[in-house]
Amino acid sequence: MKCEICGTKMAETFLEKVIGTVVKDAKGKKHWVCAKCQSGLKNKDALLAKL
Repeated sequence: MKCEICGTKMAETFLEKVIGTVVKDAKGKKHWVCAKCQSGLKNKDALLAKL
């Protein structure tokens, strides 16, 4: 799975869980964001503005 902000491959745990988060926009569409982008952009509005 790739981050929708930076385009890099997202890291996974040994149980194949993605390390990062999912952000939903106003329409309910899910966007995957990696942990690096999540730490740089602290709130949901900043994440959605980058998409």
